[in-house]
Amino acid sequence: MGFAADWLALREPADRAARDAALARRAAEVAGPTPFIVDLGCGTGASFRALGPWLPAGSRWCFVDSDPRLLAAAAASAGDAAEVLEADLADLPSLPLARAGLVTASALLDLVSRAWLEALARCLTVPFYAALSYSGSMRWLPPDPRDEAITAAFNRHQRGDKGLGPALGPEAAETAAAIFEAAGFDVLRASSPWQLESSMAALQRELTAGIAAAAGEAGVAGAAAWGRQRRQLADETRCEISHLDILAVPRSLAGRSPRVHR
Repeated sequence: MGFAADWLALREPADRAARDAALARRAAEVAGPTPFIVDLGCGTGASFRALGPWLPAGSRWCFVDSDPRLLAAAAASAGDAAEVLEADLADLPSLPLARAGLVTASALLDLVSRAWLEALARCLTVPFYAALSYSGSMRWLPPDPRDEAITAAFNRHQRGDKGLGPALGPEAAETAAAIFEAAGFDVLRASSPWQLESSMAALQRELTAGIAAAAGEAGVAGAAAWGRQRRQLADETRCEISHLDILAVPRSLAGRSPRVHR
């Protein structure tokens, strides 16, 4: 389930622009006055950098990932504000969730299973903020007649096991919201689509290479040709990739619970 640091660096500006600012601010507010924040699947620390402007001085982080190279990069970016934990996210009891005032994740939920989310919801008694879960829609300008079939195949591929059971893929954020609501949380949702202009051609090329590879593995014979053409056109292409952010707050924390909008 790991990702290369180069890919994470390439996507971080798009993630930062897409992340719903109002929901991120609300997540920082419900974390409490001097929070300890546990970041699941931290990568190189993008959540730390995204939430940092809204968190109070003295906030502490625990970066959790299975990749020691990513943890080293995250630790370097945070300095004394963070500790690191190399751990398998499948082993939730080993994580310091009981110490947390807020648990976060970024671009993670579409890689996990329903069973994992249900276990997480049972573990948590504090707010959970999960940003940038892929939600199933892609729109390309200029369009290509093959786009719809490629997207459908990619979405099927997303549901494969990524290391934490059969992944929820594009249904992940809404499934997580329902699970946390059933577990006694109020949940806010916010759309956070990637809006990739031609100025982000390098990201588009890496993205389409990955999409084409996944669609090919899912059985689309022309996926490689689609990917080659998309990469060739990246300097004149715009695309929108749908994502969803959620913030779940235990109803027991009535003073911190958000009003739910649907």
